[in-house]
Amino acid sequence: MDARILVVEDDEALGAQVVGHLEREGFSVAWIRDGAEAREVDLRGLSLVLVDIMLPGVWGTELVRLYRMRSDVPILVLSARQSTEDKVGALALGADDYMTKPFWPEELLARVRARLRRPRIEQLKERRVGDLLLDLEGGSATIAGASLELTPSEHAVLAALAARPGSAITRRALMQAALDPDRCATERALDVHVSRLRKKLGERGVKITTVWGIGYRLDSVEGSSP
Repeated sequence: MDARILVVEDDEALGAQVVGHLEREGFSVAWIRDGAEAREVDLRGLSLVLVDIMLPGVWGTELVRLYRMRSDVPILVLSARQSTEDKVGALALGADDYMTKPFWPEELLARVRARLRRPRIEQLKERRVGDLLLDLEGGSATIAGASLELTPSEHAVLAALAARPGSAITRRALMQAALDPDRCATERALDVHVSRLRKKLGERGVKITTVWGIGYRLDSVEGSSP
């Protein structure tokens, strides 16, 4: 099968097994063991990326976020972390699938084949909720036609909320999707960003609602554009 797959996995034994299974199926495979090295990889020409979460250098969640900003290549997460929050967080970042370790090789190959059979979707360039329009490529935003001056972190938080308007998103998922793990990715930092976003949004088209015990939700304000 003419497909190029990137495996990002620091476990030598598991990585060798995964690469071996894929190569025996006829795939062309590149293997990177370090998150920092994987951060700089050229994604052009890749058919699929398999990425672990707990990596040296840069965590897999950060790689998923960066890869999705740069490419629409399908991403399959392989991780020993089994909580719902971890899975939701990875999918919110842009992963297409999530497999928990340990797994049977047959299941991995079945998921790889299924993902490769699906047509690639054009990468989303903008996101609209009510009167809010987010430019996902340029990092700009407008509300009711007026420009919103947002920091990169504020834009990322708002984009993560806008991906699922009307649905509550956990604080942890928002932190994974929007905040740099190498910096101050804490609930307090997230709450500060949300507070500043609320002031900048005012009452113009959308509002950020606190969902107690869970996180936040982005809602259209009644009377705004559909």
